[in-house]
Amino acid sequence: IRDDESGYNKNLFCVPKHYEEDLERVFIPHGLILDRTERLARDIMQDMGSHHIVALCVLKGGYKFFADLLDHIKALNQNGDKSVPVTVDFVRIKSYC
Repeated sequence: IRDDESGYNKNLFCVPKHYEEDLERVFIPHGLILDRTERLARDIMQDMGSHHIVALCVLKGGYKFFADLLDHIKALNQNGDKSVPVTVDFVRIKSYC
């Protein structure tokens, strides 16, 4: 996203009532995030070949993205011509500083 990106008008989206007053614009629509997450899963599967994938999630902020990414990888594993073993683990960071 460019620094001068103005985003999308919030009226183009279904915004929960409790966010209406606080939200001015939407920078990245949810559908675009899902599409890019699926593309990332495809790239990971292609780059890893038949190697074992170790997926490590940093808890607190990354869980939803991590779960979506693993769902896409799982679907590719089930529907593809090859199946790659995936190990999942989680870490919690005390501080980001």
